[in-house]
Amino acid sequence: MGEGGFSHRSGLKQQNKTFKSRHSTKGQVKAKAKGKVEAASSVKNKHLAVSHKADRKNQAKLVQQRKRSDVVASNRLFSGASGAPKIVAIVPLCPDVDARIVVSELHSSVGQELANPDGPTVLYIERFKQKLQLVPLRRNLLEILDGVKVADFVMFVVSAEVEVDAFGDQCLTTIRAQGVPSVVAAVQHLERIPAKKQPDIRKALLKYMEEDQSFPDTRLFHTAMESDALAALRHVTQQRPKPVSWRDRHAYMLAENVAFAANEGDESVGTLAVTGYVRGNNLSANRLVHLPNYGDFQIKVVMSSPTPAQLAAGMEVDATVLDVPNPEVQDTLVAENEVNPMEGEQTWPTEEELQEAEERVQRLGDAPDDAMVVKKAKRVPKGTSAYQAAWIVDEEDEEAEEEEEEEEETGMDVTMTDAPGAVVDWSSIGLGHAPNGNGGDEEHDEEEEEYEDLAEAEGDAESEFDDDYDEHEETKQYKDFLAKQQEERDQLQFPDEVDTPKEPSARVRFQRYRGLKSFRTSPWDPYENLPLDYSRIFQFQNFRRTRRRVLDGLEEGGVCPGTHVTLYIQNVPRAAFDQRDISRPFVAFTLLPHEHKYSILNFTVTRPGETPINESIYDFAPLKSKDPVILHCGFRRYVVQPVYSTNTRGGPNNVHKFERFLHSDQTSIATVYAPIQFGPAPVLVWRYIEGQTSWDAGSSRPLLAHGNVLDLDPCRIVSKRIILTGHPFKVHKRGAVIRYMFWNPEDIDYFKPVQLSTKLGRLGHIRDTLGTHGYMKCIFDGPLKGQDTVCMYLFKRVFPKWTTRMYVEEVATTTTTPTTTGEKDGVVDMVV
Repeated sequence: MGEGGFSHRSGLKQQNKTFKSRHSTKGQVKAKAKGKVEAASSVKNKHLAVSHKADRKNQAKLVQQRKRSDVVASNRLFSGASGAPKIVAIVPLCPDVDARIVVSELHSSVGQELANPDGPTVLYIERFKQKLQLVPLRRNLLEILDGVKVADFVMFVVSAEVEVDAFGDQCLTTIRAQGVPSVVAAVQHLERIPAKKQPDIRKALLKYMEEDQSFPDTRLFHTAMESDALAALRHVTQQRPKPVSWRDRHAYMLAENVAFAANEGDESVGTLAVTGYVRGNNLSANRLVHLPNYGDFQIKVVMSSPTPAQLAAGMEVDATVLDVPNPEVQDTLVAENEVNPMEGEQTWPTEEELQEAEERVQRLGDAPDDAMVVKKAKRVPKGTSAYQAAWIVDEEDEEAEEEEEEEEETGMDVTMTDAPGAVVDWSSIGLGHAPNGNGGDEEHDEEEEEYEDLAEAEGDAESEFDDDYDEHEETKQYKDFLAKQQEERDQLQFPDEVDTPKEPSARVRFQRYRGLKSFRTSPWDPYENLPLDYSRIFQFQNFRRTRRRVLDGLEEGGVCPGTHVTLYIQNVPRAAFDQRDISRPFVAFTLLPHEHKYSILNFTVTRPGETPINESIYDFAPLKSKDPVILHCGFRRYVVQPVYSTNTRGGPNNVHKFERFLHSDQTSIATVYAPIQFGPAPVLVWRYIEGQTSWDAGSSRPLLAHGNVLDLDPCRIVSKRIILTGHPFKVHKRGAVIRYMFWNPEDIDYFKPVQLSTKLGRLGHIRDTLGTHGYMKCIFDGPLKGQDTVCMYLFKRVFPKWTTRMYVEEVATTTTTPTTTGEKDGVVDMVV
């Protein structure tokens, strides 16, 4: 082209950024680390500190030194003639094995005789310079759990001829849920198997323990052979016990000897002397001691005691006082707050309030006869006004209130105000306790059935077992079981849906319920309309801070672990000594500060799905909220009636949905009144059956669920939801006429502010009533389909029942007197 002509220059040339960066990708960083994990540092001031290589090397060196010191301290605890013995719990898993034979074989392998074939024995192994305390356990579930709870090693005994039965599988499942220390296995009757098949039997048993039961790196020993028995002893003595975090926070003892001295003037209680080695954490005399089946007690004094090696050598060692309680800081036995009914906000009424009350009573007296409440004569002091007379409660009113509380599931719940101007005839609404009262709706029948089921279970349990087969009673129980199963299936298919009753009216029947615009964000005061039981519990201002402060001060003062002491516990019932079974481990745990006091305990519970493998381990029968269960929490056992709710994080209002049943294959939150437990701690749940106290292999009850302690939060709101449903009668664009939700216009006006929703996602509200038969005009945010269902969600707060009590197991006593210096018929004369 000539001068001044057109020339094309591209201005849209795209230049992509090259893939080169001085920053490493996640994969490159992970490859450079090669599995190494950096020490956790503060994120808050991370940008202020300059990290140098020397600082990082010094920090890693300090971590390494701390780990080495922990290992040395752990080994020093068990090494030497004066060290504490390692506790080995021997658990039989098959019906044809015997734990006592294993104990005898281990003694024979080192040339020692078994002195006590029934109870725990101490075996000193000169070759390895260590001691083992062997605890043979019988096929009793609670005995096994108590023995494993304090054990450093667990030796599972299996058979080469008989497979592990259902009770053995149940023991393994509960032990895993409670917390597993180091595991070793022993096999019996292997010598009866041909030599060619013995390797296959060993492989099958190891596969069962490692793969099926999730115990990796398990060693299997045939203790009938002396070489295998020595190998088992070498394996246990040279291995460091696996820590159990929830147990090691407490000081605990496995008793070697127990003695009792009655108090002067009252021989039913006295001082219990427990001798053994301190384990876990430091033992402080200011803490309380928990004895299973008997409760919590205070410590009188902690004194030193000569070790068995010193007694065997004939050494005379004087007992010294190691720790005494300080009355100013010693934990008390107060478990509940004292309730003062006069500490409420109610004050004595003024003259104006009395005058208004009298006018209100006169207005009620002028009401029509059909709306009047039936008056009755009440005996009151002279000069008492009608308003003051209303505050005086006679015996009939108290009985009526008790019946009303039994009728409701929750006792005292969050209430909605009555309809303005409505006068309710409580004698004719038919709440179920009246002679001719009708149950009303399905929701009302459900609450009645919950109470009746509980009463029937208690009544049946109180009667003694009859060997004769009662066909009529068996048929009745089977029908009740099928009805409960059908009710649980209905809850899964139509959750929380109830039918609105015609009598009583909905505004009376559901006056305790409220509507929420948003379940997560709508405000709900956690201190509103609390039951009287809330005045008996303790609440922390900041639970996490208190827990951290308690756990940080565990190692301050007290007797160090590994010390052989005699613990004197005061005011213990004589039954704790008289009913003791010496063939069963006797354990004592100390409580952390505040763990004796009652509060609201929340814990997670998981109920596995129903599979052929779990049928013999778990109980899959329907379980309702507030059904009594046995709660095994840490080292304590209680009978409680929990309330279940969804395992959700919750919104700003801390509201969580109530669950009527504990469903399988999901995790729920259980809420109970129980003593404080600083978690994490394991939780095991069994169904409670009145009168059934045996835990042997033939009569042990299956496990319901297992979980962990979550927190202590009395402000956690468990909200029960019901859904009132209606159906479109006529639809015109966004408007519709809804019926079958209510049966009179007064109920429609009462619930008019509550928002409506449909199952297909529409939102709306009530505009007006139509006629006198419960029809109402509604408007929605979009066109409504004729097959849609209109729902109204109502909520009320529910609370657990305060029926918590300690679970007491019936223990078969063994009439064998322990050998103690100065002992007379099992009772010693102690001078402290």
